[in-house]
Amino acid sequence: MALRLLPFRQYDEQDVINLFKFGGTINDLPSKTDSDSGMLVKVTDSDLSKDPVEYLGTHALLGSSGYPHVARNGYPQVPLEVNVAGAGDAAIGITLNQTLTHDENGENLLRYPQKKAELFAVTSGEAVPIATKGVFTFDESAVKYVGGNDAGATSGGSLTGGASDINWAVAAGTNAYAINAGGGQISLTSDGSGNVVGKVLGTGKRTSQTNTDQFAGAAGSSAHYVVVKLDL
Repeated sequence: MALRLLPFRQYDEQDVINLFKFGGTINDLPSKTDSDSGMLVKVTDSDLSKDPVEYLGTHALLGSSGYPHVARNGYPQVPLEVNVAGAGDAAIGITLNQTLTHDENGENLLRYPQKKAELFAVTSGEAVPIATKGVFTFDESAVKYVGGNDAGATSGGSLTGGASDINWAVAAGTNAYAINAGGGQISLTSDGSGNVVGKVLGTGKRTSQTNTDQFAGAAGSSAHYVVVKLDL
């Protein structure tokens, strides 16, 4: 699933922006890439002189356009745009939905709105909701490990099963802040340096017990998660 957010969250709808489409590479199937939910994003097109809605004459999701009277209806999309935030960028918030064109069976979500809702997705060109404040739970794929020499973890790489628990600890003021680490991910820091996007409220692990837990860490991961009070 292309979801880097776990279910526990608290936010006000008035702190959610619904003006921008995601302008990066769009997921064709549910998978963890740049168009996931839980990604820090920046504004890349804010030209308000454009029409409120743009219509494309052709679009792959409408089918073939090489025949008469096929795909004649324009495909509507939001003209304003966001993309994945880099380490030095001023992020405006996190995406609450993934941007996705097809489900896991290859079904076109333009024609399957129920499945699109079940996947917490918007389709290509639709406005993706962006939260600027609130309390959110990120799984470890949303976190980038920075510094240290723990086995299995490299500086600048994503946290892996080899990263020691100390990198996720909150006790004694450790890892009290979440910063924009680039690639849409956050990092944990104890001194508040860097581009701070929120405060860490707590961290933990979630692993499957006797029954399969769909929110547990993926195979090969350390199953860590972090709760962050986001404020952008």
